Amino acid sequence: MQTNTRNTPVSAPLDWASLIGRLGLAAVFLWSGYGKLAHMDGNVGYMNAYGMPAADLLIWPALLVELVAGTMLLIGWKARWATLALIVFTIPATFIFHAYWSVPADQVLNQQIHFMKNLAVLGGLLSVLAHGAGRYALVRP
Repeated sequence: MQTNTRNTPVSAPLDWASLIGRLGLAAVFLWSGYGKLAHMDGNVGYMNAYGMPAADLLIWPALLVELVAGTMLLIGWKARWATLALIVFTIPATFIFHAYWSVPADQVLNQQIHFMKNLAVLGGLLSVLAHGAGRYALVRP
């Protein structure tokens, strides 16, 4: 359901805000997926350090979700499905890799910042899930 379908003095800025927000969210996942591809060994090592079984295999679905769903979100094609995939990916990743309550004291602040950042990203994703890709999308709902 599109929430901003009338041409009012407010609609154009809101349409642009929706686009910019969607592009910002997509950038987070595209950058992360690219980082996994470009620095595979370091990322597999990071995953192993957190006890991920078969990290050398699990990195592939992780980077594919980030790159494919991130691209879908970027262009606004099936944005709600892409957003749902990114939500399902982000929730466990947040609790596995940014569990600030279980790290050494010198790492708490850094992991807490990443945890809270991911909560903010989840909020943005939920907004896209609720309201769709907006006016400036490849395919509008």
